[in-house]
Amino acid sequence: MIKKYTCQNGVRVVLENIPTVRSVAIGVWIGTGSRDENLKNNGISHFLEHMFFKGTKTRTAREIAESFDSIGGQVNAFTSKEYTCYYAKVLDTHADFALEVLADMFFNSTFVEEELNKEKNVVYEEIKMYEDTPDDIVHDLLSKAVYENHPLGYPILGTEETLTTFNGDKLKEYVHDMYTPDKVVVSIAGNISDSFIREVDKYFGSYEGGKHDNVEQNPTFHSNRIVRKKETEQAHLCIGFEGLQVGHDDMYNLIILNNILGGSMSSRLFQDVREQRGLAYSVFSYHSAYKDTGMVTLYGGTGAKQLDLLFDTMQETLRILKKEGITAKELKNSKEQLKGSLMLSLESTNSRMSRNGKNELLLGRHRSLDEILEQIDAVTKQGVDEVANSIFTDNYSIALISPDGELPKNI
Repeated sequence: MIKKYTCQNGVRVVLENIPTVRSVAIGVWIGTGSRDENLKNNGISHFLEHMFFKGTKTRTAREIAESFDSIGGQVNAFTSKEYTCYYAKVLDTHADFALEVLADMFFNSTFVEEELNKEKNVVYEEIKMYEDTPDDIVHDLLSKAVYENHPLGYPILGTEETLTTFNGDKLKEYVHDMYTPDKVVVSIAGNISDSFIREVDKYFGSYEGGKHDNVEQNPTFHSNRIVRKKETEQAHLCIGFEGLQVGHDDMYNLIILNNILGGSMSSRLFQDVREQRGLAYSVFSYHSAYKDTGMVTLYGGTGAKQLDLLFDTMQETLRILKKEGITAKELKNSKEQLKGSLMLSLESTNSRMSRNGKNELLLGRHRSLDEILEQIDAVTKQGVDEVANSIFTDNYSIALISPDGELPKNI
């Protein structure tokens, strides 16, 4: 049973009591990410995520780390294009302490110059490490191709150039303007009573924020080709199609479709590209849903000389999928895979905390397990086939990283 509470200042709290476990997961979700940035401050959301661990008015960076190590807990954070999350998982007896430390990080981080400079070097190294993984970079290139100058096309890590401009004042200003109460959700899941909501309200229920008056532009899907030359052993190819936004009525049709296309070892892309032709070790598809748009991505990595054959094979897989549709067996198996994945995730307090936090932040509503299972069961072959034909059109973007930096003629 999920309990919802809205603090006086607008901060939302969602709590799910799971009495059969001995852990508690607490996540502070903020509805801001790289899409809320501009060319001058790109990467500031991610850099802030790092700096919240680098010391408060009462704790050093080391003491923050030791706070959770000393109780056998875990603490971490991540940044996406639309939200940032700071979270901890601890034994139920340490829930109050974990909340206090997270609140201390959220409200009292100092952003001192010495720590700023050290952490800039850390993020520089993170960017360099990312540059050494072309199978990761190519997905950012695809976002750039699809969304062009819209912030959804920006890299979450930012750039070395933008990082040099960050200082304590800029970070504090961004927190003041963007970490406003109406954008914050505190999600708790585990062996915890409803009274814990009062503890959350004590820390988060009265603070005030600035005014985020940035007017968001609706992203437009573009059909582009971006190629980067890089000394690699493989060519890395991404194909992007316009997908569905968060909460779309056809979302479960698309989830089933993606699973059949490239979401598992029995998927069509895996079987056609890897098992039948031996063209790639890694080949898959996935869907990224945002609040006002979405993208379906197909990825494959292969030798440069086989790139044209990889592309043709992917296109042939899509052509047959649209022409013949999915099979009854694929539909049944995919539904069971989805149900199994959902049920297994319910065994983790972290997963439940994440699911509840994202649902509240992005949708403002929570479906029961029975409702979700009903929606999965309601998916039909006709519904999936219609979504396949509406998404996989000739309007797509390409991102490629290859040793010669050349786009084959068939692409």
